[in-house]
Amino acid sequence: MNDTALLSGGDYAAAVAAAVEAAAAYYRDGSTSLGDDEYDALLRAIAGYEQAHPGEVLEQSPTGKVAGGAVQGDVPHSVPMLSLDNVFSEDELADWAASLERRLGRPVAAWCVEPKLDGLAVAARYRAGRLHRLITRGDGLAGEEISHAAGDVLGLPAVLSEPVDIELRGEVLFTREQFDRANEVRTAHGALPFANPRNGAAGTLRAKDRPYRVELTFFAYGAVGAAEEELAHSALLARLAELGANTAASTDAAPVRCVTVEQVQERVAQIAALRAALPFGIDGVVVKADEAADRREAGNGSRAPRWAVARKLAAEHKVTTLLDVEWNVGRTGIIAPRAVLEPVVIDGVTVTYATLHNPADIGRRGLMLGDRVFVHRAGDVIPRVEAPLVEQRTGAERPIVFPEACPRCGEAIDTSEQRWRCSRGRNCQAVASIIYAAGRDQLDIEGLGSTRAVQLVEAGLVADLADVFTLTRDQLLALERMGETSTDNLLAAIGAARSQPLHRAFCALGIRGTGRSMSRRIAAHFGSMAAIRAADAETLAAVDGIGPEKARLLVTELAELADLLDRLEQQGVGTAVTEPQAPSPAADTAEGGPLPGEGGPLAGEAVVVTGAMTGPLAALSRNGMNELVERAGGKASSSVSKRTTLLVAGEKAGSKRAKAEELGVRIVSPDEFAVLLAEHLPTQG
Repeated sequence: MNDTALLSGGDYAAAVAAAVEAAAAYYRDGSTSLGDDEYDALLRAIAGYEQAHPGEVLEQSPTGKVAGGAVQGDVPHSVPMLSLDNVFSEDELADWAASLERRLGRPVAAWCVEPKLDGLAVAARYRAGRLHRLITRGDGLAGEEISHAAGDVLGLPAVLSEPVDIELRGEVLFTREQFDRANEVRTAHGALPFANPRNGAAGTLRAKDRPYRVELTFFAYGAVGAAEEELAHSALLARLAELGANTAASTDAAPVRCVTVEQVQERVAQIAALRAALPFGIDGVVVKADEAADRREAGNGSRAPRWAVARKLAAEHKVTTLLDVEWNVGRTGIIAPRAVLEPVVIDGVTVTYATLHNPADIGRRGLMLGDRVFVHRAGDVIPRVEAPLVEQRTGAERPIVFPEACPRCGEAIDTSEQRWRCSRGRNCQAVASIIYAAGRDQLDIEGLGSTRAVQLVEAGLVADLADVFTLTRDQLLALERMGETSTDNLLAAIGAARSQPLHRAFCALGIRGTGRSMSRRIAAHFGSMAAIRAADAETLAAVDGIGPEKARLLVTELAELADLLDRLEQQGVGTAVTEPQAPSPAADTAEGGPLPGEGGPLAGEAVVVTGAMTGPLAALSRNGMNELVERAGGKASSSVSKRTTLLVAGEKAGSKRAKAEELGVRIVSPDEFAVLLAEHLPTQG
């Protein structure tokens, strides 16, 4: 990338001013006018211009300065606390490693590869094993004391396991869960939400005398102390964990010692693949010379060590403009706001729309049309708008107009909960509800697709799911484009749907807070629709994966559906009975996976299926694969975790395979899995 071509002399001065302003805002209170990618690109452009015009370098330029020269501290560091240089591709990383080995005049003995945590760098000083001071990095030579915040930082022990004098260096950040909780607390106290976890951590650590407290997490990545500095970096991390400090070794992206650059590149790719699944944000992967002798010989520059580099990843946060808000009605009547954005590329994907969750969320975030906003996208997760950049408002922004009536049918809106709903509920979206219920993974009514559902509703023959089972041959033949064959086929499919197992019939109801996995779990727990309907909130909460809040919602939804359920029962739908099973104490609750059956070749196995299936399994949907796992006695989940014991990896398995390999999970192909479960495969024909 040639960034020098982007700047003229006038542009250079403006770029320096913009970079200094962005860095100052971030280190002041966690706000910022630029996303990570934009800031990195700006710094590269500035450095490129200065390399081409060395006589024109401005004194305030951020290049060569820790924290871009934006901050100063009043607590001197015992050893300079430097930043890291960045590389942005595999080739740049290989070039950096080669240049380090040229500097040493020999190969690097080994490398340590670890996640680049996206928070605020701090130094924690211990005397006789007790925390004495907590200091920010500042300008690298001196930092700001933030000891007042130490009690809110998990993973930063007040007392180490040994009475040693040591200075831990690491990153303080919000986990994703802590970030969501922090914004709930902030907005409850009338403050605007943080734009993103990284900015939130910086602002929180500096704040004093707030009427509320929020938790953060510390990850140690280094130390200052004579004995510790002679350890290999990988051994040092193990030593810090022994002392009681939290390190990345406790995560799926644990630091790994590599001997070759090829191994380094492979580990970088593995950590990048895990990014979306990690419980905290990372903005890159750090590569360090592992042995103390290599680090000592390589030395440090004015801004960064020569023996370490950050391989930056594409930003998950970008800044764009909120153009409009659309209000869409879902199949259960939920009225969901959707942000219309000025298109922005995030991690290689052009994002035009993003979720806004609910009207209360819009109010908490203080959003206005025309706002410059942070948008977050992690992996395949739907992008979401996080917060407005209030300091960039021009006065031209406009309030977001909330609907006063259902945008689909014009009826009243129930605003009693955070998620607004049409007062007609599912009847507002009868077509969508019927299409969902007839789907392959629910009642599997072949021939009842979107076109036919619209036709039936518009003809007044069907208002809800129960009406589907009252359709007659004469009614269907009277419809346009319905001949005898298609009519008979549809009636046969409707008849077959009556005998679908309990979990499919329950899933077809489209109850909020449930899906295919949770429906299987509920059906396995209760055994009959009558038992499910009779359960109170406390009984439902005992089902693995259902907490008190979801249990109350289920009770409410089942009460609303009482008439529909009565009519379905009269038609013989949902009357299948299964043998109830007690919840398993070892059940994997991370994904709400189903309870396993008794015995079978997968007894005791926690199974994840990913990628495209081939061979005997090619015809099975993902839901069908999960049901197959259950019939064989296993436990299905949609994400790989430490509890996963088996991964079925089809074509284009992607990040789940990488994570399984990292965790040492057994991996089989679809063909191998089919052989293992030959007796449980569905009959073809």
